Amino acid sequence: MLKTCVAAAAMLAATAVMAQGKAELESVQRAVHVCASCHGDEGRSTNKLAPSLAGQMRNYTIRQLKDFRDKTRSETDTQAYMWGISALLTDDQIEGLADYYSQQQPAKPRSTSPKLEAAGAKLFAQGLPDKGVRPCTQCHGDNGEGMSAFPRIAGLNADYVFRQLRAFKTPLRPHGVIMKQELQALTDAQMRAVAAYVASR
Repeated sequence: MLKTCVAAAAMLAATAVMAQGKAELESVQRAVHVCASCHGDEGRSTNKLAPSLAGQMRNYTIRQLKDFRDKTRSETDTQAYMWGISALLTDDQIEGLADYYSQQQPAKPRSTSPKLEAAGAKLFAQGLPDKGVRPCTQCHGDNGEGMSAFPRIAGLNADYVFRQLRAFKTPLRPHGVIMKQELQALTDAQMRAVAAYVASR
């Protein structure tokens, strides 16, 4: 049993070192500087069109960068730039960027509309049981902090979140079957409320 625990600990330590090593690759650090022009220093964005990446779930970032590289994620306001940038990235660079941003301190939340945020908080925590919409907390965590492949949405710009919620109702974001199902019953006003709430977390 002791040998098994020691072996498991060694494997975890080796994985952590490997992850840190990819984040420190020179090519990844160069890419970080390019990403900063839209996503902000250390991934804390002040650009309404570009999300903060700091503190984002590693697996989610990898999936999105590969979707852009494969041209399967195609929002019209970002595809021209993100398709071109991601086409230059190798798998190692993508993993390195995901490692780097997952280790950064998330952006500070911004409260802009307490009344709208209160309506969004209720939807986020309770969903719409009568319409079969599950609480957002089931996938995104109690405070929108993300879980495994489900992204961190806490602190993201409300306008950006709203645009993404609308994009999930279209073919522009082909992955995210759960999101597509949950959003069918939500109105634009309800999506704006949820977006305002997560921005404040």
